[in-house]
Amino acid sequence: MQDQPGPSTRVLGVFRLATLTMAAVIGIRNLPQMAEYGWASIFFYVAAMLFFFIPISLVSAELATGWPKRGGIYIWVREAFGPRVGFFAIWTQWIACIPWYPAVLSFLAATIAYSFNPSLADSKIYMLITTLILVWAATIANFFEIKVSSWISSGGMLIGSLIPAALIVGLGLYWSLAGYPTEIAFSVASLIPDFGMENVVFFAGVVLALSGMELSASSASEVIDPQRNFPRAILMAAVVILAVSILGSLAIAFVIPKEELSLVAGIMPAVEVFFAEFGLTWAVPWVALLIVLGTVALVNTWFLAPAKGMLVTARYGDLPAFFKGSNRHGAPVRLLIIQGAITSLFCVVFVFVPDVNTAFWILSILAIQLYIIMYVLVFLSVIRLRYTQPEVPRTYKIPGGKGGVILVAILGLIGCLYAFVVGFFPPAELNVENVAGYVSFLVVGMIVLGVPPLIIYQVRRKNL
Repeated sequence: MQDQPGPSTRVLGVFRLATLTMAAVIGIRNLPQMAEYGWASIFFYVAAMLFFFIPISLVSAELATGWPKRGGIYIWVREAFGPRVGFFAIWTQWIACIPWYPAVLSFLAATIAYSFNPSLADSKIYMLITTLILVWAATIANFFEIKVSSWISSGGMLIGSLIPAALIVGLGLYWSLAGYPTEIAFSVASLIPDFGMENVVFFAGVVLALSGMELSASSASEVIDPQRNFPRAILMAAVVILAVSILGSLAIAFVIPKEELSLVAGIMPAVEVFFAEFGLTWAVPWVALLIVLGTVALVNTWFLAPAKGMLVTARYGDLPAFFKGSNRHGAPVRLLIIQGAITSLFCVVFVFVPDVNTAFWILSILAIQLYIIMYVLVFLSVIRLRYTQPEVPRTYKIPGGKGGVILVAILGLIGCLYAFVVGFFPPAELNVENVAGYVSFLVVGMIVLGVPPLIIYQVRRKNL
């Protein structure tokens, strides 16, 4: 019998659900990636919405309301394809975050530097010490009550992401409408991207920027009239996310030359240009602090959620009993410590590479390649479960019967597989000289990080 919520638990209307969705997805750290593509970034954002964000939103809503038990992706894929594949799916979600953490933490460290001494962003010693402090601060913060962690995540995200995003978008619109000179010229031709493989790789970056919907989908079972309100909330969130992403990327592209964009420094160089023009340089450190708050909230959310998913697998017997360890608050302490240790090693390597922009991109792509594998399994799961378990009540169901589910899943699969393939091609802007080395790093990284669950599961099951 499925653990379906009663009427009294349905407390989320359209606006609150849309806000939760935006808080889980909106992040301004990725704006410089798409700023490099100027006006053509609009095409990629819209394509990613149609072929990734909206499909994964609808699929996650159906699966979350049909199988609302703790475990999320692990439970969904396990129900569809069995425990081995379910374990592999949640592992890829967890391990994909490990190479991503150094990239986002370096952005956070650089933004902190902008609040008191921007030159420190170029210091490898400062960046290493700060990223390591942030790793363990996030780890320890998640040892405490979930209320503390959720307060940091939700409050920090809304204050530290939406306010700076609105600020950068507003300044960019004013800059353009007031006739200030811009680094990118508008034309109809500029809206059409160059479809060379070294350019369309940025689609993978957009998929990374829009990832995370499956985390907020856990609230789908609490939605009032979900069949009607969930699609409306997703549409509302998609419009806001699309507007923030497109306008934010363009605002940065207006004032920062393409060759000077920094994936690590993020939007702060653009904030400096805007504020200097309007005589508001005194406010730059305060904006930096807001962005720091939003990024801390983001990191906090992603540090805990995948680790909690792994904890569920340990309780099902897929991981050794050692990993069941949790404290009185229910926090997966042992998994968090292991996660922090591995992330620390990645941070050391990341900080001392010669070209941090290239390292930032490669680690981000490695993360999304692994994460896409998980998304593919989720899209396949929703199709299989409609056929194998049609009797399970879903508070929200993708409209159109089995045909509607297949269509939505296929759209998502097309977007995921496309992003996966183009991710193996380095973008032209990074000037990667050793393409073979770039591809080899991704392939080896995927094998090293992706194979262990298959071995662990096989060994574990033999010993049961």
